Amino acid sequence: MSHQKNCQSNSNFKFSPYGGARGGLFLSVLIPTYDYTCYKLVYDIHEQAEALGISYEIIVAEDGSHSPVNIIANHKIIDLSNCRHLQRKENVGRSAIRNILAQEAKGDMLLFMDSDGKVVRDDFVKKYIDAAKDHDVVCGGMKCPDVCYDPHKQLRWKYEKRYEQKVGCISEQFRSFCFLISRKVADVVKFDERYTQYGYEDVKYGKDLKTARFEIYCIDNPLENKDIEDNEAFIRKTEEALKSAHTFSSDICDEVTVVRTYNKYKSLGWLIRAFFCLFKRPMKSNLLSSNPNLILFNLYKLGFYSTIK
Repeated sequence: MSHQKNCQSNSNFKFSPYGGARGGLFLSVLIPTYDYTCYKLVYDIHEQAEALGISYEIIVAEDGSHSPVNIIANHKIIDLSNCRHLQRKENVGRSAIRNILAQEAKGDMLLFMDSDGKVVRDDFVKKYIDAAKDHDVVCGGMKCPDVCYDPHKQLRWKYEKRYEQKVGCISEQFRSFCFLISRKVADVVKFDERYTQYGYEDVKYGKDLKTARFEIYCIDNPLENKDIEDNEAFIRKTEEALKSAHTFSSDICDEVTVVRTYNKYKSLGWLIRAFFCLFKRPMKSNLLSSNPNLILFNLYKLGFYSTIK
């Protein structure tokens, strides 16, 4: 069965005249979501696109969402011009849903973004369009909230904030949180649909782009991550991601720090595993606290990775 037949699509299209930075530019904004309300994100992007007078569409795809509340809230986007809402009954994963969105899109430039992003700049869309004049792949990065008052969400917040303080909002690696890609590149390099679980599908995609000799151009134009998970959920997602990294270690071993580190000290794997088994409980206790230690988090990740079979 084709991807299109698996989707229920609703839209209210009134295309704007062509305009903007690249003559006949048509921009497709593509947002995969799973049990998350992204109406405000769509509304803000819609306002910026309308103000620019470009031809555009915004497509939100529910990847097997179960929450009626979120689905109904997202469905309101069809009241906005040029917006579509696709509802898929089955969850196909973070890679396949992006390929499906690219297939559905009509644009010659595709702007992907995660549904839990928040627009923090009035010229967010314009900066991507300006960059599209000269570049086929543009990454804008991810911004961490300035503060996090919830004591149960400190691990993810501290982890992202430390990274942001080190390199800025622009990632050292390709991140799919928000990026623009030309149709001609998206048709050649697709997300690897073997990556069905959470984790590292964007790392693999970035590597595939480089292998195909497409330049990844980074600009300081992030969305802010609104969905900071609690400590327990973040540990669970990290473990899931590490399992993905282990399954596809031959693909991404040079790109993932924990894989590189483990491979470097693989002869001591038995010692790493023994350390993890001995100290897993106290380490996890710290990571679940209101003041998690990021060094312990890195040790936890290395130890957990060493136990995956």
